[in-house]
Amino acid sequence: MWPYWLFFAIPALTSLSSRPLRNIRRDGSRRVSVDLLWLLVMLSLALMIGLRDRVGGDWFNYFSYIFQAQFITVQEAMTRSDPGYWAINVLSLELGLGILGVNLFCGFVFALGLVIYCRSMPRPWLALAVAMPYMVTVVAMGYTRQGVALGLALIGLVALGRRRFIWFVFWVFLAAAFHRSAVLLMGIALLMLDFRRLYNLPLLMLAALLLYQAFLEDATERLVTSYIEQEMESAGAMIRLAMNLVPAALFIRYRKRMLISTGERKLYGTMALLGVASFLALVIGLVPSTALDRMALYLIPLQVFVFSHLPDAIGRPGARNQMIVLYILLFYATVLFVWLNFAAHSRFWLPYRMFPPLDIFEAATMGR
Repeated sequence: MWPYWLFFAIPALTSLSSRPLRNIRRDGSRRVSVDLLWLLVMLSLALMIGLRDRVGGDWFNYFSYIFQAQFITVQEAMTRSDPGYWAINVLSLELGLGILGVNLFCGFVFALGLVIYCRSMPRPWLALAVAMPYMVTVVAMGYTRQGVALGLALIGLVALGRRRFIWFVFWVFLAAAFHRSAVLLMGIALLMLDFRRLYNLPLLMLAALLLYQAFLEDATERLVTSYIEQEMESAGAMIRLAMNLVPAALFIRYRKRMLISTGERKLYGTMALLGVASFLALVIGLVPSTALDRMALYLIPLQVFVFSHLPDAIGRPGARNQMIVLYILLFYATVLFVWLNFAAHSRFWLPYRMFPPLDIFEAATMGR
């Protein structure tokens, strides 16, 4: 399990010696710049995710896509649910890359979104360390389609925090092409809408309607049957929702002391309220745990946002605030340790395996 610890330790140690960035824009948000070092970070994450071999709980389930993709064209793929993922499978087969090409593409898209999101934070290395235990290890390496959707959604959240609703809708539309559950993010945009600007409402309502018709309409009955009528139970949902509850409570408590833009304050205030509501809904039993667990995946960015701002909110602004950073890192080191050693499905991640160079060609042709 040492690769997981290595990918956590590098940003964690770097964050202890880093001061917060001061590249503030006029609206209070931060400029996003990706230098050579962060390009290397993105490449490393993409390779770790994309070259993994038999790692992840749904590893073998995704082979059904690559096998079926042999018998359809790109045009036919675009008519199916989650058309983006189907199209990537078809194209990867045509290029002779098989499942390896699919995973590399998905790993790159997720890594791109995560790096852009982290670079929009005041402490990007701390943001990356916070993302490693669950967002990267569990989601990106376990739920491939939702990992891609989450990576694209992260770019959309950066845009939404700057009140660029059109760009947000664009990125959500792309995300929904890989996993239709991404349309749930439209609800966040609607909740934070400034109703005094009435021209925003028809725009977002139209976008939500189009996304629903394109990705969810034919699956509504199946989703209701699976998640509501059968009351499916998702193992570990309480823990994962509690992980969103902690930053939600911290944001509500310290939001006025965080140096963030008005758009970010409204966006993450909405996400914080949803984090609290989803936890209470699970405790009371209003909504089945599996439905809440799937929706909560798109609230994980709240953890990255809050904990990358927290040292300056409760410590001395602009200082290293190493003790506060250390406490945050210890919390997420505990999360990684507990998950790797005690989670019900962590055995599917252990040991971490990567395709050996001599076997890459063979792996790339699997499913052809």
